[in-house]
Amino acid sequence: MKTGKYILVFFLILFLYLIAWPVPIDPVAWTPLSAPNLEGKYAVNDYLASSDIIHTNGSIGPEDVDVDEKGILYGGFLDGKIIRFDSNGNSLGVFADTKGRPLGLDFDNSGNLIIADALKGLLSVDQSGNLSTLATQIDGIPLSFTDDVDVGPDDMIYFTDASEKFNVHNYRGDLWEHQPHGKLIRYNPSTEKLTLLLDNLYFANGVAVSDNGEFLLFNETYDYSISKYWLLGPKSGTREKIFTNTPGFPDGISSGSNGVFWVAMFTPRNAAADALAPKPFLRKIVYRLPLFVQPAPVRYGFVLGIDSNGKVIYNLQDPSPNSFSPITSVEENNGVLYFGSLNYPGIASIKRPQ
Repeated sequence: MKTGKYILVFFLILFLYLIAWPVPIDPVAWTPLSAPNLEGKYAVNDYLASSDIIHTNGSIGPEDVDVDEKGILYGGFLDGKIIRFDSNGNSLGVFADTKGRPLGLDFDNSGNLIIADALKGLLSVDQSGNLSTLATQIDGIPLSFTDDVDVGPDDMIYFTDASEKFNVHNYRGDLWEHQPHGKLIRYNPSTEKLTLLLDNLYFANGVAVSDNGEFLLFNETYDYSISKYWLLGPKSGTREKIFTNTPGFPDGISSGSNGVFWVAMFTPRNAAADALAPKPFLRKIVYRLPLFVQPAPVRYGFVLGIDSNGKVIYNLQDPSPNSFSPITSVEENNGVLYFGSLNYPGIASIKRPQ
């Protein structure tokens, strides 16, 4: 009899926890477009299955990668270290240590490595490995989730602050809440001035400036979209969505050869997450559940190559459970694509498709 009472009390407490325990998210109802099927221009394939893996000697999570003018490969890892590798994949050791979480890397025209660090803000490392801080706040508001960075041909630095509410340790909070906390920002290295270009973005993630500096493209991961922001010309300062309803969660984006922009898809769309989108009360309940019970990304290598108007040109995949994934960034150099990952213990590479 007592056992039955204990069980009843347990389930009552569990019920109250699931419906009433305070959570940091304030979700709103929204209805995403139906996820595209992986067919046609998104047809399943195994192009990425033949990728070569550059082993990183135990270092995990090279979220972003970049290559300098000498062909040296750089990766920003989970422990804050920036590690270099030669053209044969041999480690050249630690180049710098941000003591944070570097998420975005790009070289400026003077050879300085510009870093978007989720915990430390916008950073710069000179060719000798000396680290300096460029920005930690904008308009008095801290940069709480500095995510990706790209340098234009005029040396202007463009970067994203994914969310001013949730940091890198709780990026799922932004997913479940689905409110626009992200920003697109410009940093002028000559004046050290920051300019807010756009705010109210749904997890502002990858950013890539066109080769001629006329525009940039950026991803909103939890809006399943890619937008163009004009930097020059009659449309300067305006934004237009060029890709809505992506087949996955768009993460990093970079400019490649022949006008191609490479988009890393963190994982294909999640049917359960989409089904919960119009139901904010249920999303709060899901947020209270242990992570292993919540809808989770699947291991799936996925990269798209698009043109400046969002047309899909390349569709590269690896659906195997042992794929190099999740892919969070793509960097093209001398006909080779290099891939970064949130938590993989290595960097992948493969020949660029023709």
